[in-house]
Amino acid sequence: MAKSAEMQKFKGTPGQIRRQRIERIGAITISLVLAAWILVNLLESPQQFAQVAILGLRNGLLYALIALGYTLVYGIIELINFAHGDLFMLSAVFSSYFITVWFKQDESNPAGWLTFISCLFAVMAFGAVINVLIERLAYRRLRNAPKLAPLITAVGMSFLLNFIGLKWNGSTPRQWPTVIPNNDLYIGGVRINMITILLFVVGIPLLLALNYVVAKTKSGKAMRATAQDKDAAALMGINVNKTIAFTFAIGGAMAGAAGLLYQQSIGTTNYNLGFQLGLIAFTSAVLGGIGNLWGAVVGALLIGLIQGLNDGLPIAFGQQWSQSVVFAILIIILVFKPAGLLGKVTTEKV
Repeated sequence: MAKSAEMQKFKGTPGQIRRQRIERIGAITISLVLAAWILVNLLESPQQFAQVAILGLRNGLLYALIALGYTLVYGIIELINFAHGDLFMLSAVFSSYFITVWFKQDESNPAGWLTFISCLFAVMAFGAVINVLIERLAYRRLRNAPKLAPLITAVGMSFLLNFIGLKWNGSTPRQWPTVIPNNDLYIGGVRINMITILLFVVGIPLLLALNYVVAKTKSGKAMRATAQDKDAAALMGINVNKTIAFTFAIGGAMAGAAGLLYQQSIGTTNYNLGFQLGLIAFTSAVLGGIGNLWGAVVGALLIGLIQGLNDGLPIAFGQQWSQSVVFAILIIILVFKPAGLLGKVTTEKV
């Protein structure tokens, strides 16, 4: 009877059942260790815990906006668009020029806020147009080629955008003024600055709007149909090329919004900015389950939170080990759940 119950709980051959049992035990163990670490730090310094958690979630929201571009493109054409991080970098540079150079706003006032709102729409359009051009000129012709060809092309596009950023921004980091108020809000002794509030005010509606587009609109249904089977979607009257271009446009728009929010929160742009943040965003998409919309968001928020807690808690490895901690956790989770937290295991079609 016990063996029958175990067979119902774990399906497959005896070897697969043993592996599933080990994976579950490992996942439970990791969860308990993380929970214990969080609990100890929470009891040690609850105010500091809340402070760094808010900062971590703020960074995670930025990662989520970038990660959505990776997961949307991979979900529809199974391509890792390595140029996406550099598109985010160009969007940050574009935002800096738009606000400071072209409209000459360098302080927080009504004119600066209005310029910020205008820049949000402009940079989202900028990111969408650049991403659609990349898809049209570089990726579309290689859609039926071996997977290595578009992958190498994506790396090449990344270098091209990086070179444009080098010429536009310069070889050294540039500091820019911001137009967001520097006031702080205190809740129970926890300091929350205005840029953090702004990130949530702008970022969360963008995520909800994207979810609505994908889940409820005709274009979103076409995206999901194309992701499942391009040939069948074409037979049903869906314009596959237009749908894929629309997907790239949405991903580029999200990267554009992330570029503006990053530029206003940090105030610095650098031509190699897209490599580091793009890599973290891609890691977020993989952690959550690449191809899964909410998986990318969950993975990004989780990575941002872990980074924040590790960098700011009294009992942690510290900021110098931040990247190592994030990627170590990613590797451990993917060992026990290769499809990611919200991803589904798929079989290769033959």
